[in-house]
Amino acid sequence: MELLQVADTVAREKGIDKQIVIEAIQEAIQKAGRSKYGYDQDIRVVIDDKSGEIALKRYREVVEELIEDEDGEGAEEIGKITLDQAKRINPDAKIGDVYIDDLPPLDFGRIAAQTAKQVIMQKVREAERARQYEEFKDKVGEIVNGRVKRVEYGNVTVDIQGRAEAIMRRDESIPRENFKVGDNIRGIIYEVREEVRGPQIFLSRTHPEFMAKLFMQEVPEIYEGTIEVKSVARDPGSRAKFAVASVDGSMDPVGACVGMRGSRVQAVVNELMGEKIDIVPFSEDIAAFTVNALQPADVVKVILDEDKKRMDVVVPEEQLSKAIGSRGQNVRLASILLGWDIDIMTEEEEANRRAEEFKVRSTLFMEGLDVDDVIAHLLVAEGFTKIEEIIETPIDELVQIEGFEEDIAAELQNRAQTYLDAKATELAEKQSALGIKDDLMEFEGLAPSHILLLGEKDIKTLDDLADLAGDELIELLGEGQMTLKAADEVIMAARAHWFAEEDAAAEAQTAESEAEEAANEEEAAQAAG
Repeated sequence: MELLQVADTVAREKGIDKQIVIEAIQEAIQKAGRSKYGYDQDIRVVIDDKSGEIALKRYREVVEELIEDEDGEGAEEIGKITLDQAKRINPDAKIGDVYIDDLPPLDFGRIAAQTAKQVIMQKVREAERARQYEEFKDKVGEIVNGRVKRVEYGNVTVDIQGRAEAIMRRDESIPRENFKVGDNIRGIIYEVREEVRGPQIFLSRTHPEFMAKLFMQEVPEIYEGTIEVKSVARDPGSRAKFAVASVDGSMDPVGACVGMRGSRVQAVVNELMGEKIDIVPFSEDIAAFTVNALQPADVVKVILDEDKKRMDVVVPEEQLSKAIGSRGQNVRLASILLGWDIDIMTEEEEANRRAEEFKVRSTLFMEGLDVDDVIAHLLVAEGFTKIEEIIETPIDELVQIEGFEEDIAAELQNRAQTYLDAKATELAEKQSALGIKDDLMEFEGLAPSHILLLGEKDIKTLDDLADLAGDELIELLGEGQMTLKAADEVIMAARAHWFAEEDAAAEAQTAESEAEEAANEEEAAQAAG
């Protein structure tokens, strides 16, 4: 009975099933029994669930002969005896009989007791780890409360209410945040890994989702779903932007998150070591959302490039520093919040850039189409940026331009075609001279001028391009030609055919295996028939 009480106490303390503790004790006693009676013996232990009495039994199965190893010696076979040995016990013995002997209770010596204790503790630890993993694997994304157990080189070990230990790495804690043993701590579980040494639970206080969950705890409307958190951008411990939208059009999502006299947002700020939070109203209109995200700066104009997810934001001269923020913080957080790249410029810079673009495009049309500046300026004013667009535009649309008759529009298209044909011929000649392969020339991720530049630097096939890293591509093309993000996207697009070939090879191998298996089945069926 005392044994069952011990098992019940351990099970409660460790939060595991009592039966697991009893099985661990059984295994420990079995190991001690084999140590006493021989490791070739099949020793089994049964513990009565009600009385706690321990029954020690030895099982022996009768076999014709023991398997011999390469040296001709009897190999160790657990719980087996030969028929000759069995007949000495019982003359009527036959192969397959199993003899069960009751053994006297073990008198544990010091070493046996220590071994038993180690076995029991190992089993209990394994069960505890399994319980912890099962309990926490589905809690990723939840906030937990704990107490600091250890602090080593900035990494904090947290006891989660006696249920498990979690790790918060130094880079997952808010800057200037110092914890001491015994401090209470809150964090979000962002990863749970099952490892040999037990489940590894990782906490974070810098993760954007931590802020979202804190607001969910403070703002009932977010918890209930009437206000949605759209995106979060954080510079932990310094500043954050928090975009929210209301499902109910009559509710002010920003006001609900701020709370009466700022009580709700202040509770989150206090938890995050004074991190300043800009609560931004979300809008499906990306331009309007941008204006909100860049507050407190005033925005004059937003120019979008949806293909590249880039935008130019124009602000008054006196608002420039406010829009950019200290060390670029404001525009960086707004960019993360929107998921777009943002370039900030003043009205004067935007005007100068537009003038330069106007001049460059006008020159392109004047030289390429052999027209005067009046016609070139008209084309640019109508929004044409490339000569190809003139050919792609129907005649009836070109004649809508002021001063353009049908014969002028037709002549412009003829000149545009002549220019493009000459360019294509020149491109083909340069391709041939440089030895650039067609697969690279037909690659749509780079302009022909860039491909020729790469050809001059011995990048002549699509595989040559795919072998590059993003920063190497930028170096070959020259600074300012491409961002690192765009260069990485080009490289991945160039490598797409590699993955396609691997998939095709895998499919071919699978088809071959299936065909071979079908042939074997058919052959077996014919043999059986």
